[in-house]
Amino acid sequence: MNNKNSSGNPEVAGKPSVEKSVTQPAPAGRSRRFRVDVGTIVSVVALAQSLLLVSLGYWGSQRLVSRIGVSAHKANHDRTEDKVLAFLQKAESVINAVGTAPSLQPAGEHSERTAELLWTLLQQSPELDSIYVSNEKGQMLMALRYPVPAMRYIERGASSTTETWQYKLPLDAEADVQQRYATQRLESFRSNYNPTQRSWYVQACKAQGPIWTQPYVFAAAQELGVTYALPSKRRYADSSAQALVVAGDVSLGRLSEFVRQFSSDGYGDSALLSADFRVLARSDMPGVLHELQPPSGVLGALHAHMVADGTAGGGTDTEFSFTHEGRRYLVQASRIPSTGWQLVSWVPEDMLLGDLHRAVLWGLALALVFLAMALFMSLKLSKLVTAPVENLSHIARRIGLLELDNLPREPSRVLEIQHLDQALDDSARSLKAFSKFVPVDVINQLIDAGHTLAPSGSPRRVTVMFTDVEGFTSISESLDTDVLVVMLTEYFNLATGVFARHGGVVDKFIGDGIMVLWGAPSDLKDAEYKACLAALELHVEMDDLNRKWAAQGLPEFRTRVGIHTGTVIAGVLGSNDRLSYTAFGDVINVASRIEGFNKQLGTQTLMSETTFAGLGGRLHTRRIEEQAELRGRQTRMVLYELMTS
Repeated sequence: MNNKNSSGNPEVAGKPSVEKSVTQPAPAGRSRRFRVDVGTIVSVVALAQSLLLVSLGYWGSQRLVSRIGVSAHKANHDRTEDKVLAFLQKAESVINAVGTAPSLQPAGEHSERTAELLWTLLQQSPELDSIYVSNEKGQMLMALRYPVPAMRYIERGASSTTETWQYKLPLDAEADVQQRYATQRLESFRSNYNPTQRSWYVQACKAQGPIWTQPYVFAAAQELGVTYALPSKRRYADSSAQALVVAGDVSLGRLSEFVRQFSSDGYGDSALLSADFRVLARSDMPGVLHELQPPSGVLGALHAHMVADGTAGGGTDTEFSFTHEGRRYLVQASRIPSTGWQLVSWVPEDMLLGDLHRAVLWGLALALVFLAMALFMSLKLSKLVTAPVENLSHIARRIGLLELDNLPREPSRVLEIQHLDQALDDSARSLKAFSKFVPVDVINQLIDAGHTLAPSGSPRRVTVMFTDVEGFTSISESLDTDVLVVMLTEYFNLATGVFARHGGVVDKFIGDGIMVLWGAPSDLKDAEYKACLAALELHVEMDDLNRKWAAQGLPEFRTRVGIHTGTVIAGVLGSNDRLSYTAFGDVINVASRIEGFNKQLGTQTLMSETTFAGLGGRLHTRRIEEQAELRGRQTRMVLYELMTS
């Protein structure tokens, strides 16, 4: 970029505060934080709309996935429930059929026909482990599938029971019907078994209707199971009446086979709970239950959840989700009306919905990738428009801070941006020209301190320095004007640089003299010490400059300095349209008189007793024994010379 058209050659000497502000990006950073540009607006609108659409899509997908998961789980649960109901209904229908048989007798002349009926129905009913009928005399006829196929005859006597077992071939044996029913072995023995005292008999007689018993241990198979029992009153041809009870046994092993079908597809488990909330069957544990236990593991946790919610044993279907050991489960529960049991099924949510969730997340990731690409392209396109405006705003900010050196130009094909760039360059040129006539560092400090640029003033304790070049009148008469201007410029550049490094603010140039303030417009700690250091450094720097001028055949500048400390009125003074930051008061006049007293004493740097007190003995000084009588003052002052070595 060509800077020849920028606002002039760089001349930063004597303006150290401006140089400092150039290197500080803080104002730009503060402005940037609250800025809203065109690119940002476009990006935010696009981002907000896209994120809203993506969020709604993700939310809808998650709800759909959840509904699909719950529906799939409920379908599996309902299928298992239907199988359990069908299983129980089949067992009930078989017992009901036996109960309606016309010639049903557990003993007597028709007992053989009853035995053949029970055996035939047992073969056709894999749901049942045994079918039997008993009367009030304690006579019972029973067809067993397990532990061995047999017909069991029970005759209750006065003091004991006689049991006769006719062992048959296995039900799946390769034989005709007659051979399978043929007795393979006969066994008879005495026992204390009394059918009329068994729970199934007692409950059926008491209910006078069909019942399902609570789980108990079968006497013959020694296995847990439940019994469906049906009372049936008969009157025979001999006018005798009997109260019969027809029953069928279902082992819990059979129920376990059904609930395990729920998890055959690899998703979840199920369990049957009795009316008193004990486990009848569960698919997540292998084998057959040999004792009734309360729910445990995941089943115990979900049962506790149902108890807390009041849904345990409820008559309505229930679905809910809960978390156990850091894993979330979906649960379905329903009641088996005929038995009062509760069927419960559960499945880990991640197992059921994991693939769907991953598919949704992949879709979300792809949407975000496309969104990022779209935002990147929109930002790139918006930068083509906003970047020149942004650069011009930085240039305008620098102009506002009076950082007028080396301002860049902003080329653009947009006509309005070209006009704005030219207008800013013209403004910078004008301000740079005026900055030569005003103390820019003072203006910057006033703005930083929050002062308004209007006539104002306030008391302030400052240290004031006046400088003067010894014999300047004779020097100016001996030099050409151009040479004198160059020497003065070099001298002022050197002096103002020294003052700035030590916190001094140049108030004004008075011919070859300079008025400098320490402590205005901003407070400055240890102003006396810093002003004296600046005076010492000025003499050292001037020695080097004088040697350079001497080598060029030019006269030397011997600088005399006067320093005084006190309270002045400092502020922006002048008319409404012409202002100047300065200070006035007796302290200013005294400092000027002290500087002039150097000529009388032949010294270079003099300070007042007030300034000397502020040094605290940190610099080498010499007390002037003769008290000085300053022009315009009635009292004499004690002065101190600041020694350069």
